[in-house]
Formats: sequence, C-alpha cells, structure tokens
Amino acid sequence: MKYTAGLDMGSTYIKAVILSEEQSICGKAMAPTGSKLVETSELVLAEAIREAGLVRENIKYIITTGYGRHMVPFRNLQVTDLTASARGSQMLFPTTRTILDIGGQTMKATRVDDKGKVVTFRLNDKCAAGTGAFLEKTARYMGYSTADIGSLLRLSKQKVPISGVCAVFAESEVISHLSEGVPPEDIMYGAISSLTDRSVQLLTRIKAEPTYILIGGILRWDTMAKSITGQLTGTVHVPDGDLPQYVTATGAALLGHLRLHQIEKTAAVTA
Repeated sequence: MKYTAGLDMGSTYIKAVILSEEQSICGKAMAPTGSKLVETSELVLAEAIREAGLVRENIKYIITTGYGRHMVPFRNLQVTDLTASARGSQMLFPTTRTILDIGGQTMKATRVDDKGKVVTFRLNDKCAAGTGAFLEKTARYMGYSTADIGSLLRLSKQKVPISGVCAVFAESEVISHLSEGVPPEDIMYGAISSLTDRSVQLLTRIKAEPTYILIGGILRWDTMAKSITGQLTGTVHVPDGDLPQYVTATGAALLGHLRLHQIEKTAAVTA
C-alpha cells in the first residue's frame, strides 16, 4: 500500500492529511502556523503519520499547497491551493462544480469543470471583514475566544445588522451594538450574516453553478454553513466534522498519488 501526504500551509493553520492509494484518509493533523513554519509543518506531518499508524518511510510523496507551500524543504512538489481544493472537493463530492472556501485570511470562490480543472475564480482578500479573521476579532472585542464562537451562535435569538464595508467600520458597529446592550450572541450572528452576504456576492461574480461545496475553517460552525446554504439554489455539500478544514490538504495528497502513478508509468515505458 502506498501513502502520500498533503500539507496545506495556510496563513492561520497548517493542515496535514495522509491518503492511501484507495483514496482513504488515514490520518490528519493541524496546528497554528505561527512564525516557525518549517518546524510546525514537520510536527503536523509527524502527528498525521502517527494517527495513521505509519512511519515516515511509508510516505512515498509529499505535496505542499497554500501560501507557505514553497517554504517546506522536504516537499516533493508544490501546487496552488486552488488546484488542491478543486481536486479534494471532487474526491469527496464528484459532482462539485463550485467551491466556496472561507479561511482565516481569505475567501475564495472557484468554479471547476467535470475533470476538477479550475474554470474561473475570485478572491476577497483585501479586507478582513470578508474572512474568518473578522469573526475572531469580533469575538475578542466582546471578551470571548475563538473557541466560544460556536456556543455563542447556538444561543442567538436574532441577528443584528453588521453592514460595514471594511473590518474597521464593522468593528465600530460591533462596539456600538455592545454599548446599546445588544447580546453578544446576536452580534456574532450578525457578523455571520455579514460574512454570508459577502460570500454570496463572490459566488455571483464567478457565475456559480450547482453542485456546491463549502470548505475552510469557518465552515466548522454549523450556523455559518446553514446561513450560506439558505442563500443558494441547488445541492450544497459540507464535509462532515472538521473535514472542511482539510479538503485542500486532501487534494494535495491526492495529487501526490497521481504524480506517483505518472512516475511509475514513465519508468515502465523507459525500462
């Protein structure tokens, strides 16, 4: 059995996935990116390998993706996160045509063809108000941690408007709502709704079409997934559990198997 590893070197978290040649996820791990990117990537990969019950020698190919993909010295190959996300999405849901990826620092909408090739994409990375960082900042302003966001959303009774066109103005709205005694949970729900509106606008720009898949760290909160799904027509998939955070790393690992196959095929021809 051959195994490959995909490393998603995100700006907020580093994710690793170990994939078998039967396209089964055998192990995965994640840690904050921090400043020691190479050391963290080693630790995350080692943890994913341990979870898979393997040793480093079992990993036959490593592909990195994400903003820090070029900084990992032990990689065999690097690919863009758009390419990796497309491959990972169609591995999990073969009919995928549109991918919405909401991460800590960026939001990406991508349309792909039936082969998993990127047709068009748009990024919203010029303002934190369109990313997960805005939700985390909103939580901190109200005295909560990122881990509290899920529980806050479950307590919400109604959303309050957060209409700022940039993070600075949106934060001012949050402060104003707090001074008026608005419950923190309703403010957080308003922040989620604001993020939903931005994501739908981005999907419109790429002429999105079903089937959709929602990925990225923000989609680990059910309220975010439900909010976006309610605005879309057609089938919308959200990977189970924490898998929304690992789709891009999964795609990188899958590409590792395709690369291994190419290498073996070439070797057989030239033998």
